[in-house]
Amino acid sequence: MKTFLGKHFLLNSNRAIELFEQYAENQPIIDYHCHLSPKDIADDLQFENLTQAWLSGDHYKWRAMRTNGIDERYCTGQATDTEKFRKWAETVPNTLRNPLYHWTHLELQRYFGIHTLLGPETAGEIFDDASSLLNKSEFSVRNLLRKMKVKVVCTTDDPIDTLEYHKQLKTDQFEIQVIPAWRPDKALAVEDVASFNLYLDKLSAAANIEIDQFEDLLEALNVRHDYFHQNGCRVSDHGLDRFYVKENLKGEVSSIFNKVRRGLELDHHDVKKFKSSMLNHLAVMDHEKNWVQQYHIGAMRNNNSKMWHQVGADTGYDSIGDLPVAHEMSLFLDRLSRDGKLAKTILYNLNPSDNEVYATMIGNFQDGTVPGKIQWGAAWWFLDQKEGMERQLNTLSSLGLLSRFVGMLTDSRSFLSFPRHEYFRRILCNILGNEMEHGELPDDLDLVGGMVANICYFNARNYFTF
Repeated sequence: MKTFLGKHFLLNSNRAIELFEQYAENQPIIDYHCHLSPKDIADDLQFENLTQAWLSGDHYKWRAMRTNGIDERYCTGQATDTEKFRKWAETVPNTLRNPLYHWTHLELQRYFGIHTLLGPETAGEIFDDASSLLNKSEFSVRNLLRKMKVKVVCTTDDPIDTLEYHKQLKTDQFEIQVIPAWRPDKALAVEDVASFNLYLDKLSAAANIEIDQFEDLLEALNVRHDYFHQNGCRVSDHGLDRFYVKENLKGEVSSIFNKVRRGLELDHHDVKKFKSSMLNHLAVMDHEKNWVQQYHIGAMRNNNSKMWHQVGADTGYDSIGDLPVAHEMSLFLDRLSRDGKLAKTILYNLNPSDNEVYATMIGNFQDGTVPGKIQWGAAWWFLDQKEGMERQLNTLSSLGLLSRFVGMLTDSRSFLSFPRHEYFRRILCNILGNEMEHGELPDDLDLVGGMVANICYFNARNYFTF
């Protein structure tokens, strides 16, 4: 019987072990999408304790704690760091078979060398030991990244961001690239007219352009897009419930924008028209600068209105949506392709029932100019677990070219989340190694191992050209 999280964790054949140890384990990490704070990296933040490093902003853990009957005071509330950690430790034994159980103990092992299982009885010892290490300079934020062999981090940044911390990191000559990623979601969020107008005022100030007409908005975004490019940005990202596509709008969008600026609410038809026009304009901007554009599709956000008003967005009250995606995704990509404006694109689905849709959609718009130009992204959010990763890898293998896949990302707010890359790599090597031993793939380590190394590192390096 294998030891829990032992050396051969998730590796169920000799070939899987060889693939992991020789071709995957020591590859550097390119984390091309995450939500880490560039300020924390620039400041080389030193966490006071494990709660601050582990629980702050982690809606995965908060959801589990609430489900375990833990009061909100210990999640987003005013309980002390020690109290919050003990409530998390109380929850962990109840997360068996949830990926949180694996991630929790992988992180304790990889960062702190702690192999003790976390629970109520061990909470105090683990909290003290890990917190003591976090107080050492070797465990500062920058050193946590170094410890995991991270080479590139792409943060998530609003168009109005000053990027001052990215600039500071460049001035510091920090050897790990910390690159901004353009996330213009608020420039599309026209459903809430009051909030949208407040955002436009901030964008106006950032771009130094008065935004009175729709053309002013596009000009302001172009100015900020140029600014991001000048500061190293080569990646955009969008979080959408669905794609929005309606052509031949012409003057309609200008009229819709004028309504918004007058504070008038829009019906759902006008919202769709506005978002459709904006998404196309933004995609064209990305193409003109040879950026990679990413689309995270399918989250149903802020379901619990009471808690949204109480603790805000991104606090664990989102779920998988079930809107239809294929038709409008096809129209969106086709319009860009037809106009010669389709940039390198990564598409992520949150609903697993859409796996085959995405895996086949990407094949429609490959144009032979770049290997894997249109990518189906790694298993995301609720799918970011063993079964979800296996399903994504198997479906991509069957319907596309797994060999051209750009691999894993953390999509995380935590500096302790990088063992997720190891988790993915073990799962990848296990699938391929088992098939080698069963005669379903050639028993050729260099051939299969070369593909493993590419998926773990080299494909992303070549695709993004960081």
